[in-house]
Amino acid sequence: MAASSNDPAGVNPRGRKHEKPGGGPRFRFGSPLLYLGLVVLGLVLFRNMFQEAGYLRVPYSAFKQAVREGRFKRVQIGPDVLRGYTSEVIGQPARNVDPTTSPWTSNRVEDPELTRLLDEKKIEYEAIPGSGLGESFWIWVLPLLLGFVFWTWVMRRMGAGGLGQGPQSVMSFGKTRARVQAEADTGVGFDDVAGIDEAVDELREIVEFLRTPEKFRKLGGRIPKGVLLVGPPGTGKTLLAQAVAGEAGVPFFSLSGSEFVEMFVGVGAARVRDLFAQAQAKAPCIIFIDELDAIGKTRSAGAVGGHDEREQTLNQMLAEMDGFDARAGLIIIAATNRPEILDSALLRPGRFDRQVLVDRPDKRGRERILAIHAREVKLGPDVDLRSIAARTPGFAGADLANVVNEAALLAARRDHTAVLRTDFEEAIERVVAGLEKKNRRISEREKEIVAHHEAGHAVVGWLLPHTEPVHKISIIPRGLSALGYTMSLPLEDRYLMSLDELRDKMAAMMGGRAAEELFIGEISTGASNDLKQATDIARLMVRDYGMSGEVGPVSLAEQGSAFLQSAALPEMRSYSEKTARMVDAEIRRLTLEALERARSVLRANRALVEAVAARLLATEVVEEPELVRILGPKVTPARAADPDEPAEAMGAWGESHA
Repeated sequence: MAASSNDPAGVNPRGRKHEKPGGGPRFRFGSPLLYLGLVVLGLVLFRNMFQEAGYLRVPYSAFKQAVREGRFKRVQIGPDVLRGYTSEVIGQPARNVDPTTSPWTSNRVEDPELTRLLDEKKIEYEAIPGSGLGESFWIWVLPLLLGFVFWTWVMRRMGAGGLGQGPQSVMSFGKTRARVQAEADTGVGFDDVAGIDEAVDELREIVEFLRTPEKFRKLGGRIPKGVLLVGPPGTGKTLLAQAVAGEAGVPFFSLSGSEFVEMFVGVGAARVRDLFAQAQAKAPCIIFIDELDAIGKTRSAGAVGGHDEREQTLNQMLAEMDGFDARAGLIIIAATNRPEILDSALLRPGRFDRQVLVDRPDKRGRERILAIHAREVKLGPDVDLRSIAARTPGFAGADLANVVNEAALLAARRDHTAVLRTDFEEAIERVVAGLEKKNRRISEREKEIVAHHEAGHAVVGWLLPHTEPVHKISIIPRGLSALGYTMSLPLEDRYLMSLDELRDKMAAMMGGRAAEELFIGEISTGASNDLKQATDIARLMVRDYGMSGEVGPVSLAEQGSAFLQSAALPEMRSYSEKTARMVDAEIRRLTLEALERARSVLRANRALVEAVAARLLATEVVEEPELVRILGPKVTPARAADPDEPAEAMGAWGESHA
């Protein structure tokens, strides 16, 4: 994408154009050419002043009398100067001027008698060249010029600016590094955004104001100064901001929050001022700040040592957002995935007036996103984007783009003429479970443990009524440490889960550990991730969802938005030690209960577990159709309540609820 300079069209930060009289180069204060000329002049003056240091300067008459008296051992005759050396050390001026030992110098006079006197006194003499402009150029100007060029290159490399702006000097730290894009440069419109229709509808109003501001002004309406895009990573916040600029056809300033702050104090605030000055000169326009939390964190109260650089930058941004007139058509769009840490002054009305949630897409949204990313991909006749969307629950837009790209790469590696369904399935597994490690060799004993572990997951998940259907089981190692995996896919997008669903989900996670105990006779480290996930669910049930009879319907957790629950944020406990012990006991009880339910299901269905494990040892991969053949139809809540259900499938679930 093309970009323009920081001072487009000769406009300075105050909005006045630079005047260029005469059309030619001019010297101004701070010009590098002016500095170069001053340095050269100073060096020439220095040479002229000190080149006679150590010589005794005398009139010509005194110099000629000294020749008559035979004082000199040697004389040098130049175009404008005479030099006579009295000591035995010829050609070296003395450090201190001494009339008896120092060399003599005088201005030359056209006198033919001088050479006759030198011959009579048998004094050695020679002619010396003059110090003309050519000599001065090679001795002084050329080395200085080369040094200046090298210094300028180093400074430009040290202060290189943003994309398309050209290099910046080391003294331009206060200039903004925002990339400026015009309408044609973004290349993105609302047609390129899918799966976040609600967010698009919210921002269409911004586009309408930038196109026809009179429509709002005549009714007294005021467009929001700032729009904050909030959502998990990869959901398309940056793409949405570019689409707004592309639809409105206005300049688009784009930069990240971390680009404001440098190692020097005051640089961040200066860049904020420069950014808003340039944006107001180009209004109407859009400023997009990605990762706003880099400079917008909550300011600490009573911090020792005063404000730090980040807080100064935030204070300057707050002042600038208050200072500009929204009627000028300057709109700020910012994006963050950590809204809970932003300073409250940023979120008040008059700054970021509107917050737009950019969430993960549903099934229809994922299908539309896949269609957009598959525009340039040659799809095979067996590819159904709807089924691929159904197999990617929870994927964000960036994840889906990665799936399409991985599928295309796999098809090219396999010399396919088009991207087939198998390529997409392998790409999804790569994104979910990691790269397949075909060359990793595991012993037969470990392979048997992994087969029974995954069979335990599959059988418990298949026979409990409130779990998702098992789509695929594999004992092929993938990723960094996964020796096998069981892939379950929901039948539809879910936004709520009941108590029974959470209990069944935990039991299915414990199925691998229970299978190792019952069929191998010992436990291994392979269940570490299962235990972590089950414990996390139990913790949420007790502390967040009020699903513990002992603790009661209270919420004890302090955390931010729903999509930040897995973020590594410091935990702040607001309850007593007695309550904490009660919470720990309830979490342990729920996990032990889930393990016991898994044991009950596996004890009642030992033959099914052995059948699935044997099939895994033979083929390494078992798909859903083969699971239906081995285990029968998937147990559902309605079928589990049917009195005509076979006792073997019913017994485990009924016993677990007893």
